[in-house]
Amino acid sequence: MLHLSQVAAIDAAAVRIETPCGDGTLVWRVWGDPADAPVVLLHGGSGSWTHWVRTIGPLLRARRRVCVPDLPGFGESAAPPDGGDADVIPGWLERGIGRVLGDGPQDIVGFSFGALTATLWAAQCPARFARLVLIGAPALSAEPMARLDLRPWRDEPPGPGRDALHRHNLRALMLADDASVDALAVALHGANVVRDRMLNRRLMLTDIVWRLLPTLRCPVNGIWGADDILYRDRPSIVSGALSRAPGFCGLAWVPGAGHWAQFEAARAFDAALAAALGEA
Repeated sequence: MLHLSQVAAIDAAAVRIETPCGDGTLVWRVWGDPADAPVVLLHGGSGSWTHWVRTIGPLLRARRRVCVPDLPGFGESAAPPDGGDADVIPGWLERGIGRVLGDGPQDIVGFSFGALTATLWAAQCPARFARLVLIGAPALSAEPMARLDLRPWRDEPPGPGRDALHRHNLRALMLADDASVDALAVALHGANVVRDRMLNRRLMLTDIVWRLLPTLRCPVNGIWGADDILYRDRPSIVSGALSRAPGFCGLAWVPGAGHWAQFEAARAFDAALAAALGEA
């Protein structure tokens, strides 16, 4: 099990690259041998590179070069000057990725808001994508989702009271099991949400991913937590939407995992991701 000191060591081992983003920079972290095939990981909303903290090591052991940006408006990256939702992010990623990984198509994996962003990017820049793996993507249906019991935390000072609110919200949205809401999950989440500067996101409440999937030219895989609160009672929405992609290769459900499947059920998730990256 990872501890915060190990997360800091993972961060320290990365090559940090900054590319332009408005008046600031977009921060990329890259691990691994430049000779290995790269894979790009896009984190979820109110997140950062640490959404992938349990995924980076297994990918490195599988001889992949791992590239993870803090998306514009999250983590250490500057907010985009041209808007406040996922539709403006692909342009900044496209401006930067050539400097980070060079030209050519890449395997790109998106989680939640990052899956929405990746779908928009694939539609805008199809030559960039060798394959696309979507994890817990929103915007698969215009059908309203059930309201989540998320509690406001910003007025609570840092300390046990705020941590209790983070713990509640993680259980309400991100993680399916009480035992998964451990000290590491709370610490990572707490550090991420205070740096979220994209607070008016609305595209995730539309069906834009459903509408774009038939236009994508790359192979598409899906990985979902079987207990993802967003789709637990309506799995047919996920399978029906993904099958609209001409290059649909398969959908894997991770048993016992909620929305943040790569954190909660890392071993099963890593196996599903390895299969997806070798599918196309």
